[in-house]
Amino acid sequence: MLEQKKSKSEDKKTLDLTAQVEALLFVSPETVTPYQLGMALDVTPRHVKNCLEELEKHYEGRGIRLQRHNGKVQIISAPEAAQVIEHFLNLETISTLSRAALETISIIAYQQPVTRPQIDAIRGVNSDGVIRGLLSKGLIEDIGRAEGPGRPILYSATAEFLKHFGLTSLDELPPLKLEEIPVEENGNGRNGNNHILKE
Repeated sequence: MLEQKKSKSEDKKTLDLTAQVEALLFVSPETVTPYQLGMALDVTPRHVKNCLEELEKHYEGRGIRLQRHNGKVQIISAPEAAQVIEHFLNLETISTLSRAALETISIIAYQQPVTRPQIDAIRGVNSDGVIRGLLSKGLIEDIGRAEGPGRPILYSATAEFLKHFGLTSLDELPPLKLEEIPVEENGNGRNGNNHILKE
């Protein structure tokens, strides 16, 4: 009889798989993969992915969100709560980014992985200093080297970038529209078309 009571009591203390996944995400100091969560819980990544989808639905309209980036996930506070959190924690307002930094981080977010020469070609100016600044803020990261002459470094946006801009994934970036604009006759006596990016 005592054993039956103990068994019922233990059943009440056992969490379902989704709750266990949530607990691991809550205590994790960094982003984790479904594989890592599956290994910890002795289940397949597919089971974990189902739990993550359930959590995403559960968090809709709540104060926390599930953030996905490069196949990894983590729990974050809702971007809409940023102001009240900053006030509660007496944090200084997040430092603003310069126009050059915003241009560069936009190129990286939309074109990633991308090299500095590619960024320079799009911006039309040297981006070394801006890239160093973005790296120091943790908004971009070096993810390897490109094939080809000089093997330039490839840059990608980070999970910190998503947090900074209040996104839960790169899929939430607004779509870019390329618009053709006519260009006056150039020095070769030919007309050309340029493309500009429009949000």
